[in-house]
Amino acid sequence: MPAKTDNEYGHINIDDNVIATIAGLSAMEGYGIVGMASKNATDGFFELLKRDNLSKGVKIATKGSNVTIDLHVILEYGVRISVVAENIIEKVRFNVENLTGLTVDKVNIYVQGIRVEK
Repeated sequence: MPAKTDNEYGHINIDDNVIATIAGLSAMEGYGIVGMASKNATDGFFELLKRDNLSKGVKIATKGSNVTIDLHVILEYGVRISVVAENIIEKVRFNVENLTGLTVDKVNIYVQGIRVEK
């Protein structure tokens, strides 16, 4: 369901895919994140998404002009998960609120895996 805002000039509807793309790109800017994860429904495995499909690892729930964002991420081995998650939350909240004018209620981070570099 698209997010809706009203102003003196009319109505603005922002599709969930737009918000998901902004959130995915914002999350990828953070240190310690390898990428977004998408669950393969048949196998139950999580796959690393390429930059073109970042919105598949993001779930958006809108209620009027309030947004809740769920991010499924894969992190680097050796980073402190809580610090990386807090940085992602702050960056996603800031960018979504500034670019769309919507209010972000929650940003939930689901760490789906850790990538170990060889």
